[in-house]
Amino acid sequence: MIKVLVVEDHPIVREGVMTVLERERDIKVVGAAETAREGLRLAATLRPDVVLLDLKLPDADAFDGVASFAREGRSIVVFTAYDSDEDVFRAIRGGARGYLLKGSPAADIAQAVRQTHAGESYLSPRIAAKLVKGMTETRGRAGLLSGRERGVLRLVAAGQSNRQIAETLKISERTVKFHVTAIFNKLGADNRAQAVAIAAQRGLLSDR
Repeated sequence: MIKVLVVEDHPIVREGVMTVLERERDIKVVGAAETAREGLRLAATLRPDVVLLDLKLPDADAFDGVASFAREGRSIVVFTAYDSDEDVFRAIRGGARGYLLKGSPAADIAQAVRQTHAGESYLSPRIAAKLVKGMTETRGRAGLLSGRERGVLRLVAAGQSNRQIAETLKISERTVKFHVTAIFNKLGADNRAQAVAIAAQRGLLSDR
Protein backbone atom coordinates (compact mmCIF):
# COMPACT_ATOMS: atom_id res chain seq x y z
CA MET A 1 0.00 0.00 0.00
CA ILE A 2 1.39 3.38 -1.02
CA LYS A 3 0.88 5.99 1.71
CA VAL A 4 0.25 9.52 0.43
CA LEU A 5 0.19 12.89 2.16
CA VAL A 6 -1.65 15.69 0.33
CA VAL A 7 -0.40 19.25 0.96
CA GLU A 8 -2.75 21.71 -0.73
CA ASP A 9 -4.26 24.94 0.60
CA HIS A 10 -7.40 25.00 -1.54
CA PRO A 11 -10.06 22.82 0.16
CA ILE A 12 -11.95 21.90 -3.02
CA VAL A 13 -8.78 20.81 -4.82
CA ARG A 14 -7.46 18.99 -1.76
CA GLU A 15 -10.68 17.07 -1.21
CA GLY A 16 -10.97 16.25 -4.91
CA VAL A 17 -7.48 14.79 -5.07
CA MET A 18 -8.03 12.80 -1.90
CA THR A 19 -11.25 11.36 -3.32
CA VAL A 20 -9.47 10.36 -6.53
CA LEU A 21 -6.62 8.62 -4.71
CA GLU A 22 -8.83 6.86 -2.18
CA ARG A 23 -10.54 5.02 -5.03
CA GLU A 24 -7.28 3.23 -5.82
CA ARG A 25 -6.79 -0.14 -4.14
CA ASP A 26 -3.03 0.24 -3.77
CA ILE A 27 -3.02 3.85 -2.50
CA LYS A 28 -3.95 5.15 0.95
CA VAL A 29 -4.21 8.86 1.82
CA VAL A 30 -2.79 9.02 5.34
CA GLY A 31 -3.20 12.75 5.88
CA ALA A 32 -3.77 16.21 4.44
CA ALA A 33 -2.39 19.65 5.23
CA GLU A 34 -3.02 23.25 4.17
CA THR A 35 0.52 24.57 4.78
CA ALA A 36 4.08 23.37 4.34
CA ARG A 37 4.70 23.59 8.08
CA GLU A 38 1.69 21.42 8.89
CA GLY A 39 2.67 19.04 6.11
CA LEU A 40 6.18 18.58 7.48
CA ARG A 41 4.79 17.94 10.95
CA LEU A 42 2.40 15.30 9.62
CA ALA A 43 5.11 13.74 7.46
CA ALA A 44 7.30 13.22 10.52
CA THR A 45 4.60 11.22 12.29
CA LEU A 46 2.69 9.60 9.41
CA ARG A 47 5.79 8.77 7.33
CA PRO A 48 4.12 8.87 3.89
CA ASP A 49 5.78 7.26 0.89
CA VAL A 50 4.75 10.09 -1.44
CA VAL A 51 3.92 13.73 -0.81
CA LEU A 52 1.57 15.39 -3.30
CA LEU A 53 2.65 19.01 -2.86
CA ASP A 54 1.12 22.24 -4.12
CA LEU A 55 3.89 24.46 -5.46
CA LYS A 56 2.34 27.66 -4.10
CA LEU A 57 1.59 27.53 -0.38
CA PRO A 58 0.83 30.49 1.92
CA ASP A 59 3.68 29.84 4.35
CA ALA A 60 6.48 28.83 1.97
CA ASP A 61 8.33 30.14 -1.05
CA ALA A 62 7.30 28.25 -4.16
CA PHE A 63 10.38 26.01 -3.98
CA ASP A 64 11.25 26.07 -0.27
CA GLY A 65 8.49 23.54 0.34
CA VAL A 66 9.94 21.17 -2.25
CA ALA A 67 13.41 21.42 -0.71
CA SER A 68 12.08 20.93 2.82
CA PHE A 69 10.22 17.72 1.99
CA ALA A 70 13.13 16.47 -0.14
CA ARG A 71 15.46 16.81 2.86
CA GLU A 72 13.09 14.52 4.75
CA GLY A 73 13.63 11.86 2.10
CA ARG A 74 10.08 11.87 0.73
CA SER A 75 9.14 11.18 -2.89
CA ILE A 76 7.57 14.45 -4.02
CA VAL A 77 5.01 15.01 -6.73
CA VAL A 78 4.51 18.72 -7.34
CA PHE A 79 0.85 19.45 -8.03
CA THR A 80 0.36 22.85 -9.60
CA ALA A 81 -1.33 24.97 -12.24
CA TYR A 82 2.00 26.48 -13.33
CA ASP A 83 3.74 24.93 -16.32
CA SER A 84 6.60 27.32 -17.11
CA ASP A 85 9.94 25.70 -17.93
CA GLU A 86 11.57 27.57 -15.05
CA ASP A 87 9.07 26.22 -12.52
CA VAL A 88 9.53 22.68 -13.81
CA PHE A 89 13.33 22.87 -13.75
CA ARG A 90 13.51 24.45 -10.29
CA ALA A 91 11.09 21.98 -8.76
CA ILE A 92 12.96 18.99 -10.18
CA ARG A 93 16.36 20.35 -9.21
CA GLY A 94 14.94 20.95 -5.74
CA GLY A 95 14.18 17.26 -5.38
CA ALA A 96 10.72 16.66 -6.87
CA ARG A 97 10.35 13.35 -8.71
CA GLY A 98 7.07 14.26 -10.34
CA TYR A 99 5.43 17.33 -11.85
CA LEU A 100 1.67 17.09 -12.23
CA LEU A 101 -0.65 19.76 -13.55
CA LYS A 102 -3.91 20.54 -11.78
CA GLY A 103 -6.79 19.40 -13.92
CA SER A 104 -4.97 16.20 -14.88
CA PRO A 105 -7.14 13.08 -15.35
CA ALA A 106 -7.61 10.89 -12.29
CA ALA A 107 -5.57 8.12 -13.91
CA ASP A 108 -2.59 10.48 -14.31
CA ILE A 109 -2.67 11.45 -10.63
CA ALA A 110 -2.60 7.81 -9.54
CA GLN A 111 0.10 6.99 -12.10
CA ALA A 112 2.29 9.83 -10.84
CA VAL A 113 2.05 8.46 -7.31
CA ARG A 114 2.88 4.92 -8.41
CA GLN A 115 5.83 5.87 -10.62
CA THR A 116 7.50 8.15 -8.09
CA HIS A 117 7.00 5.57 -5.35
CA ALA A 118 8.75 3.06 -7.62
CA GLY A 119 11.74 5.40 -7.89
CA GLU A 120 10.89 6.65 -11.35
CA SER A 121 9.89 10.15 -12.44
CA TYR A 122 6.63 11.47 -13.76
CA LEU A 123 5.90 14.52 -15.88
CA SER A 124 2.40 15.45 -17.01
CA PRO A 125 2.13 14.55 -20.71
CA ARG A 126 1.58 18.22 -21.56
CA ILE A 127 4.78 19.18 -19.74
CA ALA A 128 6.81 16.40 -21.38
CA ALA A 129 5.56 17.38 -24.83
CA LYS A 130 6.29 21.04 -24.14
CA LEU A 131 9.87 20.30 -23.09
CA VAL A 132 10.55 18.17 -26.14
CA LYS A 133 8.93 20.60 -28.58
CA GLY A 134 10.37 23.73 -27.02
CA MET A 135 14.01 22.70 -27.10
CA THR A 136 16.20 22.61 -30.20
CA GLU A 137 19.23 20.39 -30.39
CA THR A 138 22.52 21.96 -29.46
CA ARG A 139 24.89 20.13 -31.75
CA GLY A 140 27.98 20.79 -29.68
CA ARG A 141 26.40 19.00 -26.71
CA ALA A 142 24.53 16.29 -28.58
CA GLY A 143 27.68 14.17 -28.76
CA LEU A 144 27.60 13.82 -24.98
CA LEU A 145 25.04 11.02 -25.36
CA SER A 146 25.03 8.21 -27.89
CA GLY A 147 22.17 7.87 -30.35
CA ARG A 148 20.72 4.99 -28.37
CA GLU A 149 21.00 6.93 -25.11
CA ARG A 150 19.20 9.92 -26.62
CA GLY A 151 16.47 7.56 -27.83
CA VAL A 152 16.09 6.09 -24.34
CA LEU A 153 16.08 9.57 -22.82
CA ARG A 154 13.27 10.75 -25.12
CA LEU A 155 11.17 7.79 -23.96
CA VAL A 156 11.99 8.61 -20.33
CA ALA A 157 10.81 12.18 -21.01
CA ALA A 158 7.59 10.74 -22.44
CA GLY A 159 6.97 9.05 -19.08
CA GLN A 160 7.75 5.46 -20.03
CA SER A 161 9.02 3.02 -17.41
CA ASN A 162 12.09 0.85 -18.00
CA ARG A 163 9.85 -2.07 -18.96
CA GLN A 164 7.90 0.06 -21.46
CA ILE A 165 11.12 1.38 -22.98
CA ALA A 166 12.44 -2.16 -23.35
CA GLU A 167 9.26 -3.16 -25.17
CA THR A 168 9.32 -0.07 -27.41
CA LEU A 169 12.98 -0.50 -28.41
CA LYS A 170 12.85 -4.32 -28.36
CA ILE A 171 15.80 -4.62 -26.01
CA SER A 172 16.09 -6.18 -22.56
CA GLU A 173 15.07 -4.29 -19.44
CA ARG A 174 18.59 -4.84 -18.12
CA THR A 175 19.99 -3.02 -21.16
CA VAL A 176 17.58 -0.15 -20.56
CA LYS A 177 18.79 0.12 -16.96
CA PHE A 178 22.38 0.20 -18.24
CA HIS A 179 21.56 3.06 -20.63
CA VAL A 180 19.62 4.99 -17.97
CA THR A 181 22.57 4.71 -15.54
CA ALA A 182 24.96 5.91 -18.26
CA ILE A 183 22.65 8.88 -18.97
CA PHE A 184 22.58 9.81 -15.28
CA ASN A 185 26.37 9.67 -15.08
CA LYS A 186 26.93 11.73 -18.23
CA LEU A 187 24.40 14.40 -17.29
CA GLY A 188 25.22 14.49 -13.59
CA ALA A 189 21.62 13.65 -12.70
CA ASP A 190 20.38 11.88 -9.57
CA ASN A 191 17.07 10.67 -10.99
CA ARG A 192 14.98 10.46 -14.15
CA ALA A 193 13.22 13.78 -13.66
CA GLN A 194 16.53 15.62 -13.24
CA ALA A 195 17.96 13.91 -16.31
CA VAL A 196 15.01 15.10 -18.40
CA ALA A 197 15.28 18.64 -17.07
CA ILE A 198 19.04 18.85 -17.72
CA ALA A 199 18.71 17.32 -21.19
CA ALA A 200 15.91 19.74 -22.08
CA GLN A 201 18.02 22.70 -21.01
CA ARG A 202 20.89 21.44 -23.15
CA GLY A 203 18.69 20.73 -26.15
CA LEU A 204 19.29 16.97 -26.11
CA LEU A 205 15.67 15.85 -26.51
CA SER A 206 15.36 16.62 -30.19
CA ASP A 207 15.18 13.61 -32.51
CA ARG A 208 17.16 15.40 -35.21
